[in-house]
Amino acid sequence: MSPLTPADPPRRQPGWFLALFALAAAGGAVAYVPLLTVLLPQRIADLQGSEDVASLAQVTFLGALTASLANIAVGWLSDRSRVRRPWIVAGLIASNLLLLAVGEARSVGEIIVLLMVWQVALNCMLSPLMAWAGDCFPDEQKGMLGGTLALAPAMGALAGSFVTYVGLVEPGARLLVVAGLVSALVLPAVLLGKGRVLPALMVPATAASRARPGRHSVVARMWAARLLVQVAEGGMFAFLLYWLRSIAPGYPENAAANVFSAVLVCSVPLSLWLGRWSDRRSRPVRPLAASAVLCAVGMLVMAAAQTLAWAIAGYVLFGLSATIFLSLHASQTLRVLPAAQHRGRDLGLFNLTNTVPGMVMPWLTVLLVPRFGFSGLFVLFAALALCSAALLVASLRR
Repeated sequence: MSPLTPADPPRRQPGWFLALFALAAAGGAVAYVPLLTVLLPQRIADLQGSEDVASLAQVTFLGALTASLANIAVGWLSDRSRVRRPWIVAGLIASNLLLLAVGEARSVGEIIVLLMVWQVALNCMLSPLMAWAGDCFPDEQKGMLGGTLALAPAMGALAGSFVTYVGLVEPGARLLVVAGLVSALVLPAVLLGKGRVLPALMVPATAASRARPGRHSVVARMWAARLLVQVAEGGMFAFLLYWLRSIAPGYPENAAANVFSAVLVCSVPLSLWLGRWSDRRSRPVRPLAASAVLCAVGMLVMAAAQTLAWAIAGYVLFGLSATIFLSLHASQTLRVLPAAQHRGRDLGLFNLTNTVPGMVMPWLTVLLVPRFGFSGLFVLFAALALCSAALLVASLRR
């Protein structure tokens, strides 16, 4: 394909391809959310005879570390090969096979090894998939692209509920059903998306353009802003049930799961609306800054909550704002990356904002909750979200 000059305007992608890509991104979430949140802890409990928090923590930590390194490495390889779709298909096949192997593991040691290899295979699919979005969608559609990415966490949570619903899927067939769902969601975009790469988005950046004053500071601010919100979001994901039970003892697990799922589902139309607004007004950063501020407000409401109603209201505000922020940020990151020829590698570095919080959160919780309670933790999270908003406002001014 012959590169176009930067003056050639990129064309917009049709709605059908945007929808198929959104489903493919959702397939990526379905690939890991049910396993890591429900099926893996249950598998470890089955092998150990009881819940084993230490083993689960070890598996989670090593998996996150492997995922971080694999995402960067595979992104770099897909940059070098100058193709994305073959990597996505290979990662899909390998990760599905390894997913089924996890269900056959006979010890925690086997699970650890399989999960680490599975993380490599999974990132062979996920890393090129997001880089492919940068190859295909022009800046004029980055907002809508981000809005559609809100579908991913919602679909991941719904898939977890679906495969674990009592009597609907046999326990032994759950991982097979997950693999089937992932394939059904990812393959249409990959198979029908041939020729969707826009040459204008693939023009290599020169050394002079990459060294433009302020470019790297904007990238660093975007990276740090996402990391700060991810720490808060990850903490709430891990401790939502414990916190609700500290206010209302005996609060049922399914009620907490329903609140969590409802927030994710409701965030999809809001993200789409804000993404479309940012495209039409050419204001890509303003919804991000506003969402970060609302994250902080929700956290402060939660910190002050004395009743279950206020607690849930604060969480709904925080959860909606955080999901919108993370979805829109994922697409707007593609706007600020300095070089098209290193897009996959650079997205891998941005992906550290998704994995590092999982390594930080346990320490923050151990240090703060025994001394200050959950309120102290939430005040810290609110401060982090406000810092995120300040970094984005600085980027907006530049």
